[in-house]
Amino acid sequence: MIDLQKLTISQAKKSLKNKEYSAVELTTAYLERIKKIDPEIKSYLWLTEELAKKQAIEADEMIAKNIDLPLTGIPCAIKDNIMIKGEKCTAASKFLENYIAPYDATVIEKLKNQGAIFLGKTNMDEFAMGSSCENSAYFPTKNPHDLERIPGGSSGGSAAAVGANLCLYALGSDTGGSIRQPASFCGVAGIKPTYGTVSRYGVIAFASSLDQVGPIAKNSEDCQMVFEAIRGKCK
Repeated sequence: MIDLQKLTISQAKKSLKNKEYSAVELTTAYLERIKKIDPEIKSYLWLTEELAKKQAIEADEMIAKNIDLPLTGIPCAIKDNIMIKGEKCTAASKFLENYIAPYDATVIEKLKNQGAIFLGKTNMDEFAMGSSCENSAYFPTKNPHDLERIPGGSSGGSAAAVGANLCLYALGSDTGGSIRQPASFCGVAGIKPTYGTVSRYGVIAFASSLDQVGPIAKNSEDCQMVFEAIRGKCK
């Protein structure tokens, strides 16, 4: 049985390389935990289960061919203002509840090239305007350590998912604290990269001159691994 509560990206990479378990098995373990635990926390708006299973198979094929990049086979969650082609992207608003992303955000394209696995889209304050994740048009997210408390925002769903061990890392966006504050509230690590180091292409904007996509993970080492994977200019 995979111990998801103590698992980090670097540990998962070592186990995948040593074939202690496969990317498919790791992804299945996360999906099962999400279905069991998340109905109370509500960190995810929805799962991208079909996509995740397909990506897990592809990741195992990459590993078998020794194409083993830093995030190959690593399951993650994506804030719902970041576009994944063919998946809903609502920014937690009912105005966009039927909007299907027609293209990948640059950060998503970079993660796909790494062989990453997308478990689902995480809840947020509507259009990233909030700091508690209580302002989603769908439902509020709870702090995974105390269901009577908020997870922070606007990337509250991403921080709660990492804090509850429902993914190995998540992407959030930060305009005035929206990665750093919820990461702090949920007891995880988060980075707002220097403006311009990570592409905003394919991200629903709040304030374009301030918005920045960044990682939320269990520790600073994992955050650095994700940052190095997503940094760089648009294609």
